[in-house]
Amino acid sequence: MDGSPVEFMDEVIGSGAMKDVYFSPDKSYVVGFFRTPQDANSVDRLKNITGVYRERIFNQVGGEYWKNLFCWPTKMVEWNGKLGIVCPSYQSHFFFSSGMFKGKEKEGKWFASARLRNKFLPADQKGSWLDYFHICIQIARAVRRLHAAGLAHSDLSYKNVLVDPLTGKASIIDCDGLVVPGKYPPDVVGTPDFIAPEVLQTQRLKLDDPNKKLPSIQTDRHALAVLIYMYLLYRHPLRGGRVCDMDPSKDEELSMGEKALFIEDPNDPSNRPKVDQLDESELPQRDVTKRPYTICGPYLKALFDKAFIQGLHDPSLRPSAGEWEQALIKTTDLMQPCQNPDCEAKWFVFDNTTKPRCPFCGQEYHGQLPVLNFYYSPKHGVFHQENYRLMVYDKQTLYMWHVNRFVIPGEKTTPEEKKPVGDFHFWNNRWILINRRLPDLWDKTDNRKIGVGQYVELTEGRKILLGTQDGDRLIIVQVVNN
Repeated sequence: MDGSPVEFMDEVIGSGAMKDVYFSPDKSYVVGFFRTPQDANSVDRLKNITGVYRERIFNQVGGEYWKNLFCWPTKMVEWNGKLGIVCPSYQSHFFFSSGMFKGKEKEGKWFASARLRNKFLPADQKGSWLDYFHICIQIARAVRRLHAAGLAHSDLSYKNVLVDPLTGKASIIDCDGLVVPGKYPPDVVGTPDFIAPEVLQTQRLKLDDPNKKLPSIQTDRHALAVLIYMYLLYRHPLRGGRVCDMDPSKDEELSMGEKALFIEDPNDPSNRPKVDQLDESELPQRDVTKRPYTICGPYLKALFDKAFIQGLHDPSLRPSAGEWEQALIKTTDLMQPCQNPDCEAKWFVFDNTTKPRCPFCGQEYHGQLPVLNFYYSPKHGVFHQENYRLMVYDKQTLYMWHVNRFVIPGEKTTPEEKKPVGDFHFWNNRWILINRRLPDLWDKTDNRKIGVGQYVELTEGRKILLGTQDGDRLIIVQVVNN
């Protein structure tokens, strides 16, 4: 539509609900043609998605970063009277390289369901639990950027997110149906499992009824919370053992809509999954007594409560994508590698106890475990405890976002800020931090400067100042002995 030539091979390689898709000759992009004519509103939406909104996100400072997190339409095309869009091809790591799905797209559903994971996924395609945290961070970050632009995805689900646990990467697809509240209404109400309760509850109302709820940024927030819960716990947060109606379709409408109830709601256990009714392939993941959501750590537990208890039927209380992003980042800093080499999860979140245990395989942690409690300085010489801590493991790295609270990992992180500034080692039966790049690292307990290349030992109660710039943190070491 901009006058530039677009080449494609005249052979359908895939068909979705609305489009037929063709490869470019070099397979670097695809062209998808809508099967039915698009109305004036849809055409205008596509012009804006490939035009002004694309410009705002990708052609600004840091725009390159987002190209890996979205499969965003780049052009509109017309051919034989059909309207189409051009999109980048999916990156190679988003295709299965082994097993029965070899060559197929890594659609999120295969990784978010206990039954599908346990029955069909080969072990070498599952990744570690830490990889799923990295996936969730990228999804939350991408949704945060969409919402900042005033856009809603409208159909955020594991069908429209590609994931690769082996690299910890994710990409949001099907961006041609984005909702601009007040301007472009949604084409679809969403995918079952991810439709917000208020949308289901009002689905029978006419489109012009002021009480009818349609996909929006608030419904995206519900879908995002469901995605994160499913990727980390491999079960749905609302599909439990309670039956709301003997008619299956009515039961679905009620249990996911008006009467939706969190399966782990501490105040109402009536929707707990009934373990004796579950298929063997769904265990142990769907047994909430063996794998409670609290294994995800305190930051995520608080947000799951906001999303599925306080905000389930009050959309204004749902956590934003930015809140999820920060909670996920802080949780990765609480993670420990499991000492059991055969543990499938390979990582677990430190549970703030004196006897840490992996919730997946039951392996107890043996040895010394340093915990670094962060303090920030609101004014010179004064430090307050921050709700943030870093767990130490051998060969772990320290980054600028640990050192300074004004450095936030994400699309604005500079190449310089991405370089490790220190690393931790278990050496000669003691834990040490080696300074690699920090000009003003101080051991405040012994009042000595730790030069670049030198180390400080991590002992109980030791105070370590990471720098003297505004925002630089103080560490107080706590050691758990097992």
